[in-house]
Amino acid sequence: MIILNKTKQIYLFFLISLLLAACGHSKKVDVSNIPVDVKIERFDKEFDSLRTGPMAPRAAYLQKKYGAFYQDYVALLIQDQDISTKDTAYFNLLRQVFATSAYNDLKHDVDSVYPNIEKPQADLTDAFRHIKYYFPDKKLPKVYAFFSGFEAQTTVGDSYVGIGLDLFLGENSRFYPALTKNFPHYLSRNFNALNITPRVIEGMAREDMFPEGDSSKTLLSKMIYNGKIMYYMDQIMPDLNDTTKIGYTGAQLKWCQQFESSIWAYFLNENLLYETDYLKLQKYLTEAPFTPGLGEKNESAPKLAVWTGWQIVRKYMEKHPEVTLPQLMASTDAQKILNEANYKPK
Repeated sequence: MIILNKTKQIYLFFLISLLLAACGHSKKVDVSNIPVDVKIERFDKEFDSLRTGPMAPRAAYLQKKYGAFYQDYVALLIQDQDISTKDTAYFNLLRQVFATSAYNDLKHDVDSVYPNIEKPQADLTDAFRHIKYYFPDKKLPKVYAFFSGFEAQTTVGDSYVGIGLDLFLGENSRFYPALTKNFPHYLSRNFNALNITPRVIEGMAREDMFPEGDSSKTLLSKMIYNGKIMYYMDQIMPDLNDTTKIGYTGAQLKWCQQFESSIWAYFLNENLLYETDYLKLQKYLTEAPFTPGLGEKNESAPKLAVWTGWQIVRKYMEKHPEVTLPQLMASTDAQKILNEANYKPK
């Protein structure tokens, strides 16, 4: 028999506690036998064939292969939502796009950063298998890689999801400093390959699987809705760190953990839980470098209502292990989740 001395026992208990805390929010399930293998179609490469070959037959081929995505993409690229791909009038506009240095510079950098897309493809395969585990009847979308002209990281459409590779080029991409009006550094620092899968999964959740209802008006209802989305991401990507899921820096996550009770007290003391004026609420829900009015020297984290809702839902699910993920996502009673979570951070 091996006997541990007192110091080693305390250390071992501390280590086990840390491991349990790290894994406690994500239920590890075996998805290895679920028959899902994602193939990210490189639409960006196939679309470029319109530049070098006969345009009409290539366009017909792409329309047949990509369906609604082709129509949506052409409309996005040439900024004309009324464009019809049933005729060839848009070919001249495409030729103008192909002739620009902006298009060719962007193509060069996308090809350099993503000569292949095997790692995001493997990560999406694992995530999609988790979706099938929890939602076996869900019809999974086709996945297409494209570049959007810096319009969108992801798009969710009729049976497809698109990945805008030009907004995943790495925070040091030469393009992003010129785009600070639309994509300031607190956003572009997350424009990397690690973020492809979480942004796809979050986009599918918010726009397709669990869109926010019109009745979600109060801060509490928005907290819980966002908390459910984040908890869903916990389960679908159990190995992903929290900073990447929510888009925080390590310092921002540490700040939230350190001041969790103060954040909750602030929401209560300011009578914000049942506030419905979105102009008052948006600073607690939207992307920003920090939250005005909280913390010193602008060190506070943004999206504090999202983060707090996440912790409430986690606490609720810890107290109710019988509740399945589909049951949680179907629940619309934010007050019930808050009450039964007994959320009292210290």
